[in-house]
Amino acid sequence: MKPRMTEIEKENPIIVGLDIGTTKICVTVGRRSGSNKIELLGVGKAESAGVNRGVVANIHKTVSSIREAVSGAEGQSNVDIKVVNVGIAGQHIKSIQHRGIFTKGDDDEINHNDIERLISDMYKLVLPPGEEIIHVLPQEFTIDNEPGIKEPVGMAGRRIEANFHIISGRVTDIKNIKKCVDNSDLEVSSLVLEPLASSEAVLDEEEKMAGVVLVDIGGGTTDVAIFHEGIIRHTAVIPLGGNIVTEDIRQGCAVLRNQAEQLKVRYGSALADENKENEVICVPGIRGREAKEISVKNLAFIIQARMEEIIEHVYYEIKSSGYEDKLIAGIVITGGGAQLKHLVQLVEYITGIECRIGYPNEYLAKTEMLSKQTFEEMKSPMYATSIGLLMKGIQDYEGDEKLQEEKVSRKAQKATVLDIAEKQSKKESWFTKIISEFIKDDAQYDDDTFIGKK
Repeated sequence: MKPRMTEIEKENPIIVGLDIGTTKICVTVGRRSGSNKIELLGVGKAESAGVNRGVVANIHKTVSSIREAVSGAEGQSNVDIKVVNVGIAGQHIKSIQHRGIFTKGDDDEINHNDIERLISDMYKLVLPPGEEIIHVLPQEFTIDNEPGIKEPVGMAGRRIEANFHIISGRVTDIKNIKKCVDNSDLEVSSLVLEPLASSEAVLDEEEKMAGVVLVDIGGGTTDVAIFHEGIIRHTAVIPLGGNIVTEDIRQGCAVLRNQAEQLKVRYGSALADENKENEVICVPGIRGREAKEISVKNLAFIIQARMEEIIEHVYYEIKSSGYEDKLIAGIVITGGGAQLKHLVQLVEYITGIECRIGYPNEYLAKTEMLSKQTFEEMKSPMYATSIGLLMKGIQDYEGDEKLQEEKVSRKAQKATVLDIAEKQSKKESWFTKIISEFIKDDAQYDDDTFIGKK
């Protein structure tokens, strides 16, 4: 039997993030701490065997990995996990810009319900067959022909217009993710685009205001999100990631896949010129065969060629967005691929834009639930999406609570107005009754007087 929730637990509910990646599946359990940061309560990880380039390719293997990760997180956190916030990515993800208009019946102040109604109208857009809307993200509002408004709630106005960034995905791929979660005896609270989740973990508001590009290099995909003036302006998913670099090493060096992965992680570099000519790695042979010697510089040439291709794709997305000259905060790289040596230098060389590595440690509070080793490991760029999904879930919960409070407050105000009107009506009715009685008596008196005179 689960213990009853305390008041503190009600105010800071436990949220779960589920990152279904190409190389790993990670479950994070946490809540908002007293210092307004995220307190991690448990982490579960499993190798992802049924996902290819962000898309589920094998339901059974994916479900098995999810259950393994959930079991690990439950054991650490001592929490019975039932509802999760799930990340989604893949080449099928698309984004479009659209404009919505809503006219109120009065000039009363704009509330969250008006904005929610405008957003819900966007979900009715007709998309190409087989596509479904995942996110509707408001950008800028125009209130009664006054443009450039970011926070319209509380303002007086009748005509509300807004620009929206709409993210859609393939229906079958979305259903497959939901099916994997359902078969794992879990419930999907929300689907979150992975670059949006990662941005919550590694970017701050100043960077989003100044203009920044988030590049999340995962195992199967590279996700791009561009922010300017605090608003998301462009999103894209590139179907190339760390796994294709490993495959290049496997073929180029004629080694096993696990050996190629170790070579990339331990000795890999994104710039060949930064390595010495005479540095050599000895790789054990297969089943008693002779060991193989591989030049570190040749290894770096293989990695650099593929990373240049990925960065060129990212640079194309930056240029096509129209915000290339407005990125004061530059590029922030995160994800497992961000751990590659000399990657920042290569990005700056190709794009000419300042670059840094994004670590999801700024919003993490110290916790006694995790071991020191696990806590330090979670600060790696590899777990930016996992931490971001947790943060996004907490923000959504707090937003829903705020909306509910506003609805309750509005109902209370409406009830008060009706109560006052009813009391006023009763007063008027009572006053009318007294007057009518007075008039009746006066009329009777006049009739009697008239009869007496007669």
